[in-house]
Amino acid sequence: MARSYTEAALNTLVGIMQQPKASPASRIAAAGMILEYGWGKPRPASAGEDFEPPKFTEIVRNFVDPKARPECEGTPPR
Repeated sequence: MARSYTEAALNTLVGIMQQPKASPASRIAAAGMILEYGWGKPRPASAGEDFEPPKFTEIVRNFVDPKARPECEGTPPR
């Protein structure tokens, strides 16, 4: 049920953010909520110099159709 109010809530936050008479704290809070909603929460800063970014590994699997490559016929699977 709460999700049905998403658009109205976002419009309210945008209204507060753009309201010149709203307190600066309210405008900053609304802007922050909008950014978190759209982009997610930022990752925490590293705690020290020895911070290592995450390592990514790309795994690629190639599937071969033996009928398309005659040299593969009769080759046992690995």
